[in-house]
Amino acid sequence: MELKLPIRIILVDDHRIILDGLKSLLESDSDFLIVASLHSAEEALKAVKKDMPDILLTDYSLPEMSGLELFKLLKPQYPELKVAMLSMHDEESLVRAVLKEGIHGYLLKSIQQFELKNALKQIALGYPYVSPEITKILMSNFNKSEPKAELLTERESEILRLITKEYSNKQIGEKLFISERTVETHRKNIFRKTNTSSLVGLIKYAFEHNYV
Repeated sequence: MELKLPIRIILVDDHRIILDGLKSLLESDSDFLIVASLHSAEEALKAVKKDMPDILLTDYSLPEMSGLELFKLLKPQYPELKVAMLSMHDEESLVRAVLKEGIHGYLLKSIQQFELKNALKQIALGYPYVSPEITKILMSNFNKSEPKAELLTERESEILRLITKEYSNKQIGEKLFISERTVETHRKNIFRKTNTSSLVGLIKYAFEHNYV
């Protein structure tokens, strides 16, 4: 397959400094054309419908929904659209969940500039691309049996304990000195890892597994 240039890209990240950095980097290369740089999934849905890029490059953590949820909405409507995730998360369970859905690329935010450009070109050609660090993590556990339950990180355990004490996201953020949005991301990960869908189920899990 011949690579069609320039590659038309929509960028999505709610951190302006990252968004501006990506835009500046890619716009300086004539092989890429930034169609739009956006801060939310809602804006991305409208932009894809309006401009139909070759690639949507999105963060995992977004205000209204995760990058994975955004991909799930776009996938059936725009099967030709390539979606890649640029994330700080290298947690194996999360990466597996994203790759299982058929995402076209999973890149870490620590990626080198030349590698990012090469990855985007590979994705545009229809080849999936995963950061080497992610491949190493996945391969190291390839022959290991799947754990029956995913362990919570220290921060997630801390947040779970506060949830059982009926702290709100705002109160948790203030106590742990993190943003309310970060608390919400951790909260979603806790529900996913514990395979629970309600507060009652989560509290039951916490007691059964000695988190409280």
